[in-house]
Amino acid sequence: MRLSANLGFLFRDRALGDAIRTAASHGFEAVEMHWPYDVDPGLVADVLAETGLPLLGINTSKGEGGSFGLSALPDRIAEAREAIDQALAWARIAGSRNVHVMAGMAEGPEAFRTFVDNLAYASDLAAKYGIGLLLEPINPYDAPGYFLASLDLARDVIAAVGSPSMRVMFDCYHMQIIRGDLLHTLRDNLDVIGHVQFAAVPDRTEPDRGEVDYRWLLPEIEASGYDGWFGAEYRVTDSSYAWLRAFRYKALS
Repeated sequence: MRLSANLGFLFRDRALGDAIRTAASHGFEAVEMHWPYDVDPGLVADVLAETGLPLLGINTSKGEGGSFGLSALPDRIAEAREAIDQALAWARIAGSRNVHVMAGMAEGPEAFRTFVDNLAYASDLAAKYGIGLLLEPINPYDAPGYFLASLDLARDVIAAVGSPSMRVMFDCYHMQIIRGDLLHTLRDNLDVIGHVQFAAVPDRTEPDRGEVDYRWLLPEIEASGYDGWFGAEYRVTDSSYAWLRAFRYKALS
């Protein structure tokens, strides 16, 4: 089981370079980030090389005004493409394997067409850099009005764009709230899943509590044919990281 630390939530009391080093010291084998744009990507690339950790992904900008992304907003296409340009340029220098393109708060057919058009733009540019694109369904309780609020819609968007490098970021926390039945849902959609994240449900804290038994689920996901990473993206309440040792023991037993 290959575990990644999402530095958008973990080790936030440290500068980004030190957060990467701390993730490595705790036994994480990769990192991922939210919005690292205030840090020199060259510096990040140097620390990644020093620690040997790959960078799995970053997000496009949330945009101003609480939009939680821009790419599905019909009246903000220029901003959305600037955010895509920014993310891919930063990712290329830092060595990020993927960019998560955030949709924003929107609804309806025009938003769908806008999202597809912006993703087609992103796909053309990402292909030049060898960078993948990720789409993440986000639950309506955490982000009311977010355009991409279901896995079925994510599949429709991917089909409409037609890019082989575009995949779903399957966040177990969000998907449990959206539809539940996580193992069957993942198995039925394995063909479009590019990354898996996890956190306790419903409070998004350490993954060794709550209504989902990840010590059982994550090995079952691997047994179903998923060969990617598992990103720990949770709000820290306990700094011991005992869950990490327990999960690794379970994976090896």
